[in-house]
Amino acid sequence: MNKLKIDKNIEGSWLRNVPEGWRIERLKDLGPLQNGVSKGKEYFGSGNPFVSYGNVYNDSIELNRIKKLANSNKGEQKQYSVVEGDIFFTRTSETIDEIGISATAMETIPKATFSGFVIRLRPKKFKIEKGFSKYYFQSVLNRQLLSKEINLVTRASLSQGILNSTPVLLPPKEVQQKIARYLNIRTQAIDKKIKLLQEKIAIYKEYRNSLINETVTKGLNKKVSLKDSGIEWIGEIPMHWKVSRIKDNCNSITGNSISDKSQYENVEDSISYIATKDINIENNSIHYDNGIYIPKKDKNFKISKRNSTLLCLEGANAGKKVAFSNRNIAFVNKLASIKSSSKDLDDKYLFYVIQSGLFKNQFFAEMSGLIGGVSLGIIRYFNIIIPPKKDQIEIVEFLDLNTETINKIVGNIKKQIKTLKELRKTLINDVVTGKIKVTG
Repeated sequence: MNKLKIDKNIEGSWLRNVPEGWRIERLKDLGPLQNGVSKGKEYFGSGNPFVSYGNVYNDSIELNRIKKLANSNKGEQKQYSVVEGDIFFTRTSETIDEIGISATAMETIPKATFSGFVIRLRPKKFKIEKGFSKYYFQSVLNRQLLSKEINLVTRASLSQGILNSTPVLLPPKEVQQKIARYLNIRTQAIDKKIKLLQEKIAIYKEYRNSLINETVTKGLNKKVSLKDSGIEWIGEIPMHWKVSRIKDNCNSITGNSISDKSQYENVEDSISYIATKDINIENNSIHYDNGIYIPKKDKNFKISKRNSTLLCLEGANAGKKVAFSNRNIAFVNKLASIKSSSKDLDDKYLFYVIQSGLFKNQFFAEMSGLIGGVSLGIIRYFNIIIPPKKDQIEIVEFLDLNTETINKIVGNIKKQIKTLKELRKTLINDVVTGKIKVTG
């Protein structure tokens, strides 16, 4: 390892030592940049391959991963082409963490074009190996260099000017090839472990769902006599259970939207204001202390009473985000608060029913609208199964215990995945910056 004398025109304080023979260049020296094509929605849906913003999160651009199509013409296909070795960067996002994410085209994709939310770097021949660039631009070092310059106003953005002036650390070509081979082997091994752990999570989640479904529709006594529920898609239920509608057993309301959240930050003598984002879809928990609070004396807000179930009504998480609130709260209008109004229906049992296939089948059958959703007026007419109160309490105790155990197992697996991802990130950074010497 030798100390590198860095050109004064390049702010290189971030690099004190690099291997002998490695050099620093500006990204503009690697090749020209090009923003992608920007068109209206009528341009998409059929035609030729289209590299979208999301494809850049795959680390590499390959034809079998491209799902979107665009009606591109020959001129666009020439200007916005996707050629083996091209490097793509995400150009804009809501947060700085999603800016400058990169992917390298591992093959030329005929007739393909790419998104206007993406910038393409087309390296000059022999400047940078595609296998090396795939990893280098993922490195912590590169992310740090970009994050110093990225503009963040209402949206974060990455300009060609910022990219062009970014320093790039380049080893000799043969070292780039060795690094690519080494990291391919090591990262594939880590990725395989991550995939296996993710599959475990999927199995546990499926088991959790099936456990809830089976328990709220059939109960814990497997020897009990069954009867026809009278509803085809519900089938048989225990003889002493009944089917009823939500409207006949529950009070349900939607919340209030807030246009200026700043006036509700850290308010004294208040209650929490819960938005959809404050519900954890993985374990049904609620993040109460989010910094937004409603004064208790403000009568303009609807209140979700303690021991109510919150349900997301619209958007990507409609019918999926469900949580049990153990306190009085104010809440956003995209959520519904549903609480038992009957002495025959336990609040926590209702929470599990709303998570079950019994409820979700009805919900997703009614999904409509551009953003997807179901109105509370329709939900009130959904059917639920109501066992005797004693059975409900037993079901709740059983499901509380078992779902908590499953959630803990899933949580531990996620920690393992996080550790592996951090190991992968550190490995890539240390190898492409020369901290770990690759000899083979």
